[in-house]
Amino acid sequence: MTSAPTPSANGVNCSSRRCPSGPGTPSSTSAAAPDCAPLLHRQVGPTGTIIGIDESEQMLAVAAHRVTEHGWDNVRLIAAPVATAPIDGMADAALFCAVHDIMQSRAALDNIMAHLRPGSPVAATGGKQPALWMWSLQPWVTGLHRPFITDFTGFDQPWRLLATHVPDLQVHELAFTTGYLAVGHSPAVRQMSCLC
Repeated sequence: MTSAPTPSANGVNCSSRRCPSGPGTPSSTSAAAPDCAPLLHRQVGPTGTIIGIDESEQMLAVAAHRVTEHGWDNVRLIAAPVATAPIDGMADAALFCAVHDIMQSRAALDNIMAHLRPGSPVAATGGKQPALWMWSLQPWVTGLHRPFITDFTGFDQPWRLLATHVPDLQVHELAFTTGYLAVGHSPAVRQMSCLC
């Protein structure tokens, strides 16, 4: 993703506690990105907490450098696959910024969504396969994202699995259909399961 919109502009207000997110690639993501991180930090404020999760030590090093550079003391970086990351407590919002592989992992989404309070804002943004009528952009889009995506499965609708967790998900295609912004809320009531 070339730039991340402000969380508040998309209905995500991370005003109190935590926003799980994936630091992802150093050029374009939440805790690691020069565009997104200051905006996210401004929304969370000095009393909130930002949680960045990535299994790549290299990406976390970039994120840690930016956190230190800005003097933020309320950012927690977790080195673990998102699917098994130990997230303490419940979060008020989630931001998935340019993390296609995470968006295609049911286990990763399950872990994040299990740590969101009911009705929490959720936003996802990133690149996607362009529409058929924009076929000429396909090689450029693939080349741009290839260094950061291990599997292009689901790249036509990267939000597909997230929509199963976010009942009111609204998707907006951007940049001549090569990007997207998806916003919504976690379910207002947690579904209970019973072993009877």
